[in-house]
Amino acid sequence: MALLSLGVFAQHDHSKHQMNGAHGNEMAPEFENENLGQAYVKYIALKDALVASDAGEAEAKAAELVAALSKIENADDAIKSATNVMKAGSLEAQRKAFSELSTHMADLVKKADISAGAVYVEFCPMANGGEGAHWLANEKQINNPYFGDKMLRCGKVKETIK
Repeated sequence: MALLSLGVFAQHDHSKHQMNGAHGNEMAPEFENENLGQAYVKYIALKDALVASDAGEAEAKAAELVAALSKIENADDAIKSATNVMKAGSLEAQRKAFSELSTHMADLVKKADISAGAVYVEFCPMANGGEGAHWLANEKQINNPYFGDKMLRCGKVKETIK
């Protein structure tokens, strides 16, 4: 079984991942829609809790995100996904639900007017059992919410939203 696991991980090259400081110098984005800006901040706090592999903190941050999203029109899918993260019960289930949430948050962000900064859409090809998963970030530096410190830098920036 150990050899099979090594074979799965050998398919993705981690040698090119940067290992410098935890955050880049990029600034957090500012949104014209203040409610979306507040929801985005809550989403980033949730992402950071998953990066830290802290299920309790992730649950709390997901609850805050649900409250923030409730102030935004057409955010029902994101609210449902954030609720799923909140109720997931385990770190693994939270991370799976976070993948769906990230898709819905990306949809909201792409439709928004960003007045300053940028949002980075990042991708890990190994998340979700090798299907891959996206997330949003303030910085280009990869901090993977799907594996935490096991594979913190696994991933790459796929898109920049300005």
